[in-house]
Amino acid sequence: MHRDILFICVHNSARSQMAEAWYNHLCADEAQAHSAGLEPGTIHPLTVRVMAEVGIDLSGAKTQSVMDCVRSGRFYSYVIAVCDQAEAERCPIFPGRARRLDWNLPDPSAVTGDEETRLQAFRKVRDTIRERVEAFCAEHGGTCRAA
Repeated sequence: MHRDILFICVHNSARSQMAEAWYNHLCADEAQAHSAGLEPGTIHPLTVRVMAEVGIDLSGAKTQSVMDCVRSGRFYSYVIAVCDQAEAERCPIFPGRARRLDWNLPDPSAVTGDEETRLQAFRKVRDTIRERVEAFCAEHGGTCRAA
């Protein structure tokens, strides 16, 4: 069954971009994933860097607003908030029968310290998102390709 999935977070600069990329890389035969932010900014350079480490190119990725997705009239089977719980509560209700899931992931861009410390935070979130995407795909009858 083909279904669209929307991953959302605050700025659409890290977590939701990673989730969209992982889903489309691993499970695109099952559905098409999109991502958006409550207050879209620009994709974080460390997001691009850590995804490139696993062979996924986000250098041309653009951010978009959750409200643009709502106004588009597109229907999603799943809307998955990858931000923390407090941020997820700000997300709008989507039309149709979208099932809402909250993955409650920390924001790697909030981590301070030297570059290696920050990179480790982004890698940890990247790897956690991959695990969640693989589990989601398996749970919902899909099959993930090997990366």
